[in-house]
Amino acid sequence: MAMDTDMEKKGEPELNISAVEQDPVKPRGFFAKVRYYEEMLDRKMGIESHSLDRVHPENRQSPSPVVMALMWASATMNISCFSTGFLGRQFGLSLGQTIPIVMFSTLLGAMVTGWCATMGPGTGLRQVAIARYSFGYYPSSIIALLNVIEQLGWASVNCITGGLALSAVSDGHVSIAVGVVIIACVSLLFSFIGLRGVLLYEKYAWILFFVIFIIIYGEAAHRADLSPPSTAVTGLTRSGNVLSLISVVYGSSASWSSIVSDFYVHYPVNTPKTKIFLYTTLGITIPTCIGMLLGACISSALDTNPEWSAAYDGGIGEILREIIYPDGFAKFLLVLLVLSGIGVNVIAIYSGALSAQLFATPCAKLPRVIWSFLVFACVLALGIAGRNQLLAVLENFLSLLGYWNTSFFAILFIEHYYFRKGNLANYDLDAWNTPARMPIGYAGLAAFLCGAAGWIVGMVETYYVGALAAMIGDSGGDIANELALVFTSVSYLPLRILELKYVGR
Repeated sequence: MAMDTDMEKKGEPELNISAVEQDPVKPRGFFAKVRYYEEMLDRKMGIESHSLDRVHPENRQSPSPVVMALMWASATMNISCFSTGFLGRQFGLSLGQTIPIVMFSTLLGAMVTGWCATMGPGTGLRQVAIARYSFGYYPSSIIALLNVIEQLGWASVNCITGGLALSAVSDGHVSIAVGVVIIACVSLLFSFIGLRGVLLYEKYAWILFFVIFIIIYGEAAHRADLSPPSTAVTGLTRSGNVLSLISVVYGSSASWSSIVSDFYVHYPVNTPKTKIFLYTTLGITIPTCIGMLLGACISSALDTNPEWSAAYDGGIGEILREIIYPDGFAKFLLVLLVLSGIGVNVIAIYSGALSAQLFATPCAKLPRVIWSFLVFACVLALGIAGRNQLLAVLENFLSLLGYWNTSFFAILFIEHYYFRKGNLANYDLDAWNTPARMPIGYAGLAAFLCGAAGWIVGMVETYYVGALAAMIGDSGGDIANELALVFTSVSYLPLRILELKYVGR
């Protein structure tokens, strides 16, 4: 958000904080004024006006690694996660089939994010900046762009689920669209508080959501039905639907891999990698499973419970209101659950703005507050447009997230362990914002595009089914993540060897 530290090497003077505090003359120009007040708020409230800069070891804090797990618990235990649990029934799978798929796929995706998290404390860099060491300085802009789109999607999904809850609480007096606007506006306000404020909120918010979900389990889980749903499928079609559900659930957890280090840069360099991996992986897996499995349990009872089925036709908020009793208590819990969506949106808007700044050098000069407003505007538009198609949005959006994050992970993993020997000493961390000292990115870009070829032939989306995916059952089976992993890995290794041989970096 502020000028990068490396700009000092290019001749730009370092900001004189005391001069800003003492000089009564305000800067001229809109962006200059925004930056002026942003610097002032940074000094008074710690909103991180210099959020792009590498955090050097001497400037680190010493928060407990447990906070890593608690943060993701607050971010994943929400209504959107609960809604994803209904997809098992939509794919024609029974509760007994859905439960192991959810648990295995969530763990697998969380492990991808957990590994990427280990890079944060060691480098002090945001995740997109870390990607420059393998993708190259300029090609990493693609990752930044995809990251912005990803955060827009996450925030809009949570605005939709929050809007559905508010509409149910108000007996329809507050429309879903108005609910989306309310959630988005509150999230925007929270996003200005900076990383320390975000982590403080996420550290404790999970407690409330956990209690609410346990209450709902107590009132609804005994109605769960293990028998096949009315939409049950068999044979190769069932195999294809299992693969598609795995893709959706995996994408939900793996999607955090492209932003996870954004929230770990203040941890000490010597924070054990094992702790980082385990706390992050379990912090995502356990709460995600709590929410998704609750949704799966409730969806399994829709065929045998006409009241729930009728309420579900009115949206997620209506069925929760039908399940929880008494009605006044249900409304109270739904209002509190809306806060769970706000927690995710804070993360999404914060990281989305950072990724927008890392897209290109001119973008970094635009204050983070401006990017936050732009992200907010896009979230608002997407949330209102998709408010009546929640499950379709979840099915398509979460699958797409998994595809590119799988390629992203594969490239970072191979670069780190094969070419950098698993040692951060082999990274020139001071060069993160200097194009001439970064890889050109021929190998990273080409391998990513090869991975994209895997997505295209292996994906199953509402409006497109890949050629290979279409061979698995009547509805197709999503194998895009598997193909992305193979295509990306097989191409990156030899291409990077050639790049180092003939380009030298």
